[in-house]
Amino acid sequence: MADSTPFLWNIWYYALPGHQLKPGKTIAKVLLNEPIVFGRTLAGQVFALRDICPHRAIPLSYGRFDGHEVECAYHGWRFSETGQCTQIPALTDDQHLNLDKFGVRAYPVQEVQGNIWIYMSSGAPSDTNITLQVPRVPGFEQETYRSVEGMNFPCFIDHAVVGLMDPAHVPFVHRSWWWRADDKLAEEVKTFDPSPYGFTMRKHQLERETLLYRLLGRKPAVEISFQLPGVRIEQVTSDRHTVCNLTTLTPLTETSTEVTTLFYTSLPWFKLLVPILSPLVQRFLDQDRQMVIKQQDGLKYNPSLMLIKDADTQARWYYQLKSEFARSVEQGRSFENPVREQVLRWRS
Repeated sequence: MADSTPFLWNIWYYALPGHQLKPGKTIAKVLLNEPIVFGRTLAGQVFALRDICPHRAIPLSYGRFDGHEVECAYHGWRFSETGQCTQIPALTDDQHLNLDKFGVRAYPVQEVQGNIWIYMSSGAPSDTNITLQVPRVPGFEQETYRSVEGMNFPCFIDHAVVGLMDPAHVPFVHRSWWWRADDKLAEEVKTFDPSPYGFTMRKHQLERETLLYRLLGRKPAVEISFQLPGVRIEQVTSDRHTVCNLTTLTPLTETSTEVTTLFYTSLPWFKLLVPILSPLVQRFLDQDRQMVIKQQDGLKYNPSLMLIKDADTQARWYYQLKSEFARSVEQGRSFENPVREQVLRWRS
């Protein structure tokens, strides 16, 4: 299970957009090779259980959910949102069995800013000591996303994350009339600082303004942060409005990663842009996805990857952050951010 896979454990992962999980309904997913059934009670409470009945291993998601308890389709065993078995119909009235001994694993979940996050721990639920905070989009504490797009990348999470933070691929992969029409490379100079479980590109004026950014107002400036296990927040502010793009990467298996990108904004008429923005975002994500698909043809030969300075420094930081987090969990100590303030230069 957890110990035999290269995923990061004891950390919050993005699970799914909250609007997809309706009251009285369940959704089955596989995250980090673990089968999980998410449910929302009729009262609106979100929960997550291991999607395997402990009786005969039938996925609980094949059964029924009455808005309070999950019932296994095979023998009708019932489980509460905490994973506790509450009923075994096959027992006769004179057969007494301590149901406390029967249950399924329940995962800690939180619903924040319209997003459902799940804490994936390497130990038993009783061993879970959660000290990390769920990632939050700054400036929109009580709000939900205005649009959401998702796509599966057929690769291990590391390659999806490194591709996400790669600043040098944009003019080659994302060349299009609505994003980057020219092929001229310009020197970029950016200052980075360590931030919780990651790093942040300091706020700076946008040198290239896309259509969406021009709609925000004058003098748009951008700040981009990354944190483990795969969370990127890009915040663009102008003299009038703000738009934040939250992009999350969640490993489903060793060969599949779910990429979700969500927009938060103060633009009152943003919903009018969604029918135009949605296909463009899908196109943008698919451009990265196609590169990942092509990359697999080379990765199957297990080559050594030669990362350079400064264009690949963010990728180096990711691997250092990931290694340090895993060591800190294993050794039971505080995480020590290996990133230091640094100015990076590249052509893009």
